[in-house]
Amino acid sequence: MDIVFIRELRADAVIGVYDWERSIRQTLVLDLELAWDNRPAAAGDAIERALDYAAVSSRVISCIEGSSFRLLESLAEEVAELVLSEFGVPWLRLRLCKPGAVLQARDVGVLIERGNRPE
Repeated sequence: MDIVFIRELRADAVIGVYDWERSIRQTLVLDLELAWDNRPAAAGDAIERALDYAAVSSRVISCIEGSSFRLLESLAEEVAELVLSEFGVPWLRLRLCKPGAVLQARDVGVLIERGNRPE
C-alpha cells in the first residue's frame, strides 16, 4: 500500500485545560500519513483517482479551527474519524503537536494510528 502524506499542516484552535487557554487560539501542527493505492491514479494520470490532499488539508483545518477540545487526544480522535469516514482512507497515522506547551521542548503531542493498514 502506498502512503500519501501531509506534513506540518498548521491550524489555530481553542485547546487546553487551563482557563487562560480557553480564551485564546493556539497554533497546532499536524502530520498525516494516509494509506492509499496510487496505482489507479498513476496508470491514467487521473486526478479523480488520486487522494486529494488539498481537500483533506482544507477539511482538517476546518475541523481543527472549529473545535474547542480540552485535550489533544480528543481532537486527534475527531480528526482521524473525519479523515477515515469522509475520504475513504483505510488507515492513517496522525501526529498532532502543540508547540510551546512545555517550555523545554520544541513541541509535545500525540501520535495515533487508526484503521486497518493494508499490506
